[in-house]
Amino acid sequence: MKYNLLFLFTFFLVLSVSAQIDSENKSIIIPAEEVEDPKEDNELIVMPEPKKSAELDEEAENEIVLPKVEKLPVAIRKDFSMIKENKFRNPAELYQKRLKNALKLKNDDERKHNGSEVTQFLGEYSTKAKRVNVIYRDHQAEDGDLIRVYVNGQIMQMRVLLQNHSKGFFLTLTPGDNIIEFEALNQGTSGPNTAEFQVLDDLGKPIVTNQWNLATGVKATITVIKAREED
Repeated sequence: MKYNLLFLFTFFLVLSVSAQIDSENKSIIIPAEEVEDPKEDNELIVMPEPKKSAELDEEAENEIVLPKVEKLPVAIRKDFSMIKENKFRNPAELYQKRLKNALKLKNDDERKHNGSEVTQFLGEYSTKAKRVNVIYRDHQAEDGDLIRVYVNGQIMQMRVLLQNHSKGFFLTLTPGDNIIEFEALNQGTSGPNTAEFQVLDDLGKPIVTNQWNLATGVKATITVIKAREED
């Protein structure tokens, strides 16, 4: 009898606990309510008010206007050609032209009162040297002075351009007179034809030092006498 009561008690206790668990797992379902679409409700949509003309004018005045970008003109590139005239000049040609103008012979009017118009005799000098060194230079500004040199009537130097540095030649003396002539071929760009010259013996000692100042076509002469050697 006791066992039967205990069994029944236990059976009802299990049923009671199981019922409580089931009741806790059950959720309450709340039905959804239908809500009207806010787009369909004109009261929820706030439309902006149209702007007045005064406000539009004020905004137009305050609007920043960027300056227009203008394209700069581009020079047309021309093809380079060495054939076309006046497009390319050889610097050497320009220099030669200037030099020719500087060295050209002057006419009679230009020669007047520009240096000696008669032969300049620069003296006679005696030496025992067998050979002398004749040197000359333009001791003033280089302006294109030209000379021709003769010895005893024979051309020794056909055409010499005088410059500030010395030029010259060696001359083997013949017994007696050795006549040296310097002829002015022009007067350069600032006449007259001017130069300084020296005649040195075979030891380098000067026999004579002098200058000439000539018009075009005029000569300066000097005589070097070779003395006889004593026995």
